[in-house]
Amino acid sequence: MSSKQIAENYLISGAAKADIPEGRMFLLAILAGAFIALAGVASTIGSALLGKIAGALIFPAGLAMVVVMGSELFTGNNLMIIPALEKRLSVKKLLAAWLVVYLGNLAGSVLIAAMTVWAGTFDSCYENLIATAAAKTALPFGTAFLRGILCNVLVCVAVWMSMGASGPAGKIGALYLPIMVFVLCGFEHSVANMFYIPGGLFACLRYGVTEAGLGWGAFLWKNLLPVTLGNMIGGVGLGALLWFIHLRAPKQAAQRV
Repeated sequence: MSSKQIAENYLISGAAKADIPEGRMFLLAILAGAFIALAGVASTIGSALLGKIAGALIFPAGLAMVVVMGSELFTGNNLMIIPALEKRLSVKKLLAAWLVVYLGNLAGSVLIAAMTVWAGTFDSCYENLIATAAAKTALPFGTAFLRGILCNVLVCVAVWMSMGASGPAGKIGALYLPIMVFVLCGFEHSVANMFYIPGGLFACLRYGVTEAGLGWGAFLWKNLLPVTLGNMIGGVGLGALLWFIHLRAPKQAAQRV
């Protein structure tokens, strides 16, 4: 399927996302947060055992589960700007959908972080989880913001590519490389960080570790805020560009003929 066809299809599917009842949307978002968090769990263990490349190879499982299971992920849903620009979706409904999904992703990610830490999943590698959380909250605001932009460009590219494939295997194969690239490059994903940083905080409690600078305030204001803003700029910016290239520009050309 061509990118133009994907854009035309997304006008329908993207607008339909905003019509999902809020309760159902929230549950689908909890699932997506949980899937990304579970991939983060496996990626953390893989990185501890075999290094960063192993973690990058494992993490795409998260978006694979999100896409195949039809759950709702905030970062991918930034592409809903496309039907909004085409006036198929009001700004009010767009923002409401983003908010519900964001909060659901947060709930699912933090739930998995708590469950896996207190289940002893990280008994052999809790230092790695804490170190990851501390490193993320130590990033300067501008650095976290820019890494958030770069991350969600790749996430939305992965989602876009998966929409052009048919069947679970094709979708997973299409999204795999962009997600591996963002993890390997160390870019910042807000929903993944909803797992990594609370996971590090829970690990500090469980294993009696004190990590300077790591706290809930640092999670929310020093990482989640700039990364979320960066993710939105990256996803919305890419979506607007794709809308202009595949939908707006052809209309303008047709009007001139």
